[in-house]
Amino acid sequence: MEAPLALYRRYRPETFAEVIGQEHVTSPLRTALANNRVNHAYLFSGPRGCGKTTSARILARALNCEQGPVADPCGECRSCRDLARGGPGSVDVIEIDAASHGGVDDARDLRERAFFAPVASRYKVYIIDEAHMVSTQGFNALLKLVEEPPPHLKFIFATTEPEKVIGTIRSRTHHYPFRLIPPRLLSAYLAEICEKEGVRIEPAALPLVVRAGGGSARDTLSILDQLLGGAGDDGVTYQLATGLLGFTPDALLDEVVDAFAAHDGSTVFGVVDKVIETGQDPRRFTEDLLRRLRDLVIISAVPDAPATGLIDVPEDQADRLVAQSARFGRSDLTRAADLVAAGLTEMRGATAPRLLLELICARVLLPGADDSTAGVLARLDRLERRVAIEGGAPSTTPTATPTHHPGAQQQAPPAPKAPQAPPSPAPAPAASPAPAPAVEPRDAEPVAAPRPPAPTPAPTPTTASTPPEEPAAGRATGGLGLVEVRRLWPDLLEAVKRKRRYTWILLSQNAQVAAVDDKSLTIALVNAGARSSFVSGGSEEILRQAAIDVIGQDWRIEAIVDPSAQPGADPASEPRVVRPAVGQSPAAEQPSPPAASTPSAAAPEQPREQAAPPPRVVVDPEAVANARGAIQTTRTPGSVSRGGPSVSDDDADRDDPDADDGNLAGAELLERELGAKVIEEIRHD
Repeated sequence: MEAPLALYRRYRPETFAEVIGQEHVTSPLRTALANNRVNHAYLFSGPRGCGKTTSARILARALNCEQGPVADPCGECRSCRDLARGGPGSVDVIEIDAASHGGVDDARDLRERAFFAPVASRYKVYIIDEAHMVSTQGFNALLKLVEEPPPHLKFIFATTEPEKVIGTIRSRTHHYPFRLIPPRLLSAYLAEICEKEGVRIEPAALPLVVRAGGGSARDTLSILDQLLGGAGDDGVTYQLATGLLGFTPDALLDEVVDAFAAHDGSTVFGVVDKVIETGQDPRRFTEDLLRRLRDLVIISAVPDAPATGLIDVPEDQADRLVAQSARFGRSDLTRAADLVAAGLTEMRGATAPRLLLELICARVLLPGADDSTAGVLARLDRLERRVAIEGGAPSTTPTATPTHHPGAQQQAPPAPKAPQAPPSPAPAPAASPAPAPAVEPRDAEPVAAPRPPAPTPAPTPTTASTPPEEPAAGRATGGLGLVEVRRLWPDLLEAVKRKRRYTWILLSQNAQVAAVDDKSLTIALVNAGARSSFVSGGSEEILRQAAIDVIGQDWRIEAIVDPSAQPGADPASEPRVVRPAVGQSPAAEQPSPPAASTPSAAAPEQPREQAAPPPRVVVDPEAVANARGAIQTTRTPGSVSRGGPSVSDDDADRDDPDADDGNLAGAELLERELGAKVIEEIRHD
């Protein structure tokens, strides 16, 4: 059984209408043929395999058709049959390979035979392929013939390097530049050929074939012919195409790109090891990685690029690319692509490709070590992605105006504080919790309330213990408040998990963010044992490094004990006031000052004629006695008692806030533990 012809020969176009991707050439040629305005010499230039020689044959066929010159040969006459696909050829159409016949003697021989009339056709056509290989002497020998040929003679020069054709020849021809075929058009053409051949091909394999062909129709059809020859019952699969063509599988690219987004160096270098262990070419892997980053850069700038066809990828892969692009910032992506492109250029010579690939990955993973503009922008991208949480947008430029709590009205930049009476008390936001009174009942729990933006008078001696004003309702000057940091807490835990699983288990089960400012991050742990394990086990440094990686903030980590801490609680909830641990002063607490509109709040002292009489709080003496009995400390040598069995101080945990009362009286304990202040005590003796 005779083997079939190669695909590029079986599907070679026979008319200009069948030539794909070269409409800018075929349309004017068809018009010239239809109007019988054909020149005596043509120069077809362009990359290999894009249709130059094929178009020259079609032009010769259209010129010698019995109905010609016509735009489309009839296909029925003798000349059309001789020059058809698989035909014997015509003696009047002579193809010369200038690579082996480009000397001056060959040019003289051609010149002598050219003056003879055609045997059976209207024109004698010379198709000189690889015309740039003709020597200068050969071109000079043909110059007079090309300039003034006999009426029956036509010249068609085909070359990939038109600049090597001497100017005197180029100036006497009509030059038509051919181009590479667009990928989408070539993909559709390949799918049509596979359908004609009766072989199924997976959609994910088509872009690989087109990419391997490099836009050349002939090269692409040769590659497809090779895949069709090795295809099994399932047809041309993605696995077959990647294995045979040497491309990196998408799963491996997805793994390394996701690891770059998560700053997971372990996975990145694990992928590099897989590339080497499976025998893949590190240069090809780097090239494929650069192409993937290029796709992500385009999607970052044009989110609907896969849908509009700007990127030719299958639908399932397009969804993955969109998701991956969302994990990066534009500057971060651009910097990574620049680093990979520079590394790909360096992958030449005798240096080990694996070493260069690992260095590329290390540079991509460490923007903090890059002091260039790209590195700074990459770090800024990370910060913006962390700040861009629900209810907030990333800020790309610094501002001197502090960020305000949602719902608080705008106010001018802070001015020197001076005592002044507010025009009217600003009502608290409707969604805000009720402010805590200055004098709390014994069973009241202190609750933080947002500070109204209206200016307040300077504190008087009666309110001197009020904490200093925080910028924008408890928000750190850098722009991240307690609510935002709590929303980022899961990301911090993930970063801690990658560094040390023990710390991750301890924090995820026992800790919650209690307070935050520009310099410190306070973590509340549910019991003294958890805090002791956190402090003594070196977990503070692990959490500090995780905060630097995730948020870009170098905080001092402080750990306190708060039995009411709720690990995993709703981050959008209002911040609580946390009682200080042993060794902390009450000033460490930062509850928001009470709203000025609350009648029972301790307001600054007004002028005598305008001040209202202070409220009297009547306390039931029996309730006071019961409360004192519950918290009054009975001191005995070497022991502490709180309404229960005596416990030795030596056995008590040093981090337990209940282990030492400091020999305080009942009222002092009330003030320290509950933040309350007993104004007056009524006794009924």
